[in-house]
Amino acid sequence: MPIDGLDAKFWCGKRVLLTGHTGFKGAWAALWLSRLGAEVTGLALAPDTDPNLFNLAKVESHLDSRIVDLRDRDVLRAAVRSADPQIVIHMAAQPLVRRSYVEPVETFAANVMGTVHLLDALREVEALRTVLVVTTDKVYENAEQGISFVEDAPLGGYDPYSASKAATEIVVSSYARSFLAEKGVRVATARGGNVIGGGDFSEDRLVPDIWRALQTGKPLILRNPAAARPWQHVLDCLSGYFAFARGLSDDVPLPSALNFGPAPDAVSVTVAALAEAVQAALGVDADWKPANMEGPHEMTTLEIDSSRARAVLGWRDRLPGTSSVEWLADWYRALNRDDDMQAFTLAQIAAYEKRDNSGIAS
Repeated sequence: MPIDGLDAKFWCGKRVLLTGHTGFKGAWAALWLSRLGAEVTGLALAPDTDPNLFNLAKVESHLDSRIVDLRDRDVLRAAVRSADPQIVIHMAAQPLVRRSYVEPVETFAANVMGTVHLLDALREVEALRTVLVVTTDKVYENAEQGISFVEDAPLGGYDPYSASKAATEIVVSSYARSFLAEKGVRVATARGGNVIGGGDFSEDRLVPDIWRALQTGKPLILRNPAAARPWQHVLDCLSGYFAFARGLSDDVPLPSALNFGPAPDAVSVTVAALAEAVQAALGVDADWKPANMEGPHEMTTLEIDSSRARAVLGWRDRLPGTSSVEWLADWYRALNRDDDMQAFTLAQIAAYEKRDNSGIAS
């Protein structure tokens, strides 16, 4: 029987600590968990882009938002003690591959030591029952041989970001076995693919780059047009995280790590193909130029196998293929119309909840 991660009866009144709530995925998660009735405390740095989803959707009005640097151990410990969470979803990170080449020390500090500080602080929380740490599909040692990685594939990482997330996986496993399991706390990691959706304004990401090109009238520059990635709408990815967190909280026997990405039979989509689909959905002619200079190394191929999550959670994409592109295009069109973006974002969440696992509105 599928685990319903969107059941308001489960989330209602639960004290949830969500790190990274000012980021793209974190802001969607904060709004959604609040809508489901959870008492959410958010810990994160201030948003680092302008505009950003956190401010546009007035996310702060839906939770106890605290601007905290997870590298500051003492401040973090006090914030965790105050929140007294039952469930923790840890998303806070330096999430950008190219930035990690420029700021490798800062990337390892945020992603590895930030997680260490959080897990160490959680050892003192008596009410704690579940910790879900979000890493990435890039934790695997990728020799670019066209392999679709399963959860027990070797960990690795060429670039500092990927390596920091692989190291985070080891940290989580150590804390789970050394400290948290004996307290009855379920701990796991969720490895998400390349997430797309409305409200992303990060640097060096495809959809924000398309939106910025349209706003400025400048040509869209693609660094790796032939690169293929496991694209997935943010709501599909988050619904998987929520189902995983619920299953852990309900003591369902589950693996300690699960991949979340497109269906195994989904067609691999290149950067160029997705860019052209997004441009078409936004009503503009497909138009882009390849970058004329080489940058730091980025993987050309990356695929993850999410069969295990689908089997043990009963989780499915509700916005497969072109649906994900249409939904993100709708969001950016609403922004350009100067709509109320909190209302629009919540409306997309509500519409998603009404879709069944075949992607059809019920």
